[in-house]
Amino acid sequence: MANKRDMKKAIKLACGTIAGQCICAEELFGGDAEQWNEVIIDAAMLQFEGVRRVSALRFVKQRGEYANNAVYRKARRAHMRAEVKALSEYMRAEAGKIADKMNELMPKQA
Repeated sequence: MANKRDMKKAIKLACGTIAGQCICAEELFGGDAEQWNEVIIDAAMLQFEGVRRVSALRFVKQRGEYANNAVYRKARRAHMRAEVKALSEYMRAEAGKIADKMNELMPKQA
């Protein structure tokens, strides 16, 4: 698992790239500026939600609840791996929705 700092940086980079692509596409192909702005706002909200979810990643159990440190670490790793996988699936699904909105705004003949 990557550390939280790296995950936050990756989310910010991905969402910033999406917003940049929207700005470039709007300039190149035109279209309704209000709809493009909505897509950019969706990307910003995805970034906010993704960073919030990364910050909320925690393993709430204590070491004393396990027989030894090895069992604790194994449980913690499994929990965090599942949480990161769920976050990854959420981000991928939401980014796909944003990409679909972007594709709808693109002209049929470019």
